[in-house]
Amino acid sequence: MFGLPIGIVLGWLFILGAVIGSFLNVCIYRIPQQPRLWDALKGLYDPPSHCPRCQTHISFRDNVPIIGWLKLRGRCRYCRGRISFRYPLIEAMNGLLFAVVYWFEVPHEWGASILDSCVYSPMGPTEIPRSFWFSETAIVHWRYFYHMVLLESLVVASLIDFDLRIIPDASTLPAMAVGVVGAFALGRVYLVPVWFQEPQLLSPFQDLLPAWTHFALTAERVPAWVGNYPHFHGLMVSLVGLIVGGGTVWAVRIIGFRILRQEAMGFGDVILMAVIGSFLGWQPTVVVFFLAPVCALAAVAACWIFRKHREIPYGPYLSLATLLVILGWQTIWPIAERVFSLGPVLLFVVLLMTVFLVLTLQLVQGIKRLMGIPLYPQLWSDEWTSADQLAHFSGETVDEYFGRWRTEEWPGRDSGRGVQFDNIWKDGHSESNG
Repeated sequence: MFGLPIGIVLGWLFILGAVIGSFLNVCIYRIPQQPRLWDALKGLYDPPSHCPRCQTHISFRDNVPIIGWLKLRGRCRYCRGRISFRYPLIEAMNGLLFAVVYWFEVPHEWGASILDSCVYSPMGPTEIPRSFWFSETAIVHWRYFYHMVLLESLVVASLIDFDLRIIPDASTLPAMAVGVVGAFALGRVYLVPVWFQEPQLLSPFQDLLPAWTHFALTAERVPAWVGNYPHFHGLMVSLVGLIVGGGTVWAVRIIGFRILRQEAMGFGDVILMAVIGSFLGWQPTVVVFFLAPVCALAAVAACWIFRKHREIPYGPYLSLATLLVILGWQTIWPIAERVFSLGPVLLFVVLLMTVFLVLTLQLVQGIKRLMGIPLYPQLWSDEWTSADQLAHFSGETVDEYFGRWRTEEWPGRDSGRGVQFDNIWKDGHSESNG
């Protein structure tokens, strides 16, 4: 960047990431407090930063990322309330994220070219000759900052999902707008074209399909309009990625609910995948969709063994898969390219995979039926049972002497109910029988 040594660039990026990480802490804390989008966005700057315990305004010197927390030793300057270690940790991790992604995405060795970027592919964007704004150097930097907007949004959404099992719109929709507008304005930040196909791979299908479909199988590898209208193409990459990303999770959500009678994926995950698609395009987003379950397997196993929980927040693993796709694109794409090169045949592949998903879920239900496991989660019953009556009565008569004169009772009765010493304290005497 600007001919500076890579060490200086990474240092400044770490500082920038830590500063932005301080703002992410504000987003993570304040966004879930407001149910509406605009109220949540307004709440990010109003009121200014203050201690949640004593409500004292935090001065600039105490608000310096990482250093401010260390200087105060993790406590408020005024009320000495504890400040969570999570705040400087997020700031430091976000600084590292800025530096690590830059190291992989922007070639920095002497004599390096755009081919050395981790997101390079032969079908990716090319430079405009004699252009400063869209030279190879400019393209990799545009793409780096474009991807960082996505990753920062994923950090906020993931941590909120970890805490509250929700993904608020304020953590995703603004980033989605940046993804669509940025793709159109820059035009050269995509990973692969919105559409391409390999005629040699499609030639065997000509004998299986009707003659009127052959024109689609013999079309050129990359449509000419991709290069002729880069800004329109960038917009199409973003919009199609948004639709495919959100639509894929939405379809799984609907199918899972119809068969399992419970929510398979939250609607926040639908929006999150739409955001990912608006930045990366539909092909990388499909890879993210299949990679995320692999990232989540360890967490699912741990939750089932140690906590007996079947539900986990899925947003963090979609985010982790997105980061892995960006950093490992040069390795992932050669494997995935042959699948996405099938062009119109992909429609049949999608249909086949949908049928396979339905059959798999039906098979799971059949196995549960054979093993005597309830097929569907137990729903709330309107029947008022004896247990409900006892729980209600206990709640209404926490103090059995409320409104009555206290009488002498056997102390073992109060002891059995666990209220012996509580009653002694309320009566104001210290005798303890038995």
